Amino acid sequence: MTTVTISLQAINDVKEFVNIVMRFDFDVDLVSGRYAIDAKSIMGIFSLDLSKPIELHAHTDNAKEFLDAIDKFIVK
Repeated sequence: MTTVTISLQAINDVKEFVNIVMRFDFDVDLVSGRYAIDAKSIMGIFSLDLSKPIELHAHTDNAKEFLDAIDKFIVK
């Protein structure tokens, strides 16, 4: 599993992020506090507090291509 912190500031960020995540066939979860939701669910993402960074868990051992695709959302 690969873990990074991401930030989604605007509605368009959420739509673009979900479209990218949908291209990958492994599970991706977003964790905010005690809530964990499927990163492929737009409605789920909007249920989180987007004003804070969100922890992302990609359930794969080979996440380089995925991390490159979501690079603009990763908090550095």
